[in-house]
Amino acid sequence: QVQLVESGGGLVQPGGSLRLSCAAIGSIASINAMGWYRQAPGKQRELVAVITSAGSTNYADSVKGRFTISRDNAKNTVILQMNSLKPEDTAVYYCNADGVRTRGALGRNDYWGQGTQVTVSS
Repeated sequence: QVQLVESGGGLVQPGGSLRLSCAAIGSIASINAMGWYRQAPGKQRELVAVITSAGSTNYADSVKGRFTISRDNAKNTVILQMNSLKPEDTAVYYCNADGVRTRGALGRNDYWGQGTQVTVSS
């Protein structure tokens, strides 16, 4: 019913920037929050940043001051602007949509994107 389409991953040098985009596609009535998670090799999946439909945000301590999350509610899209990238930011980044209500359906569901690779290396 709902798909999360991610784009913007790639290879960048330390200190560089990337912009990740995620669009939720479907017959969507509302989304409680959208965010980005990441998982590096040998590591647990961790929250990077999240934003609610009202605009409140939360960031992992490791990315504060470097990453900025924003959204366009009308387009059901979330953006993660990543600046001053470090090798430790290398991971697969997953988009998440929480508390999604679809038209004609009961209740709410959560959805995940396929993941996009971000590699920070010289």
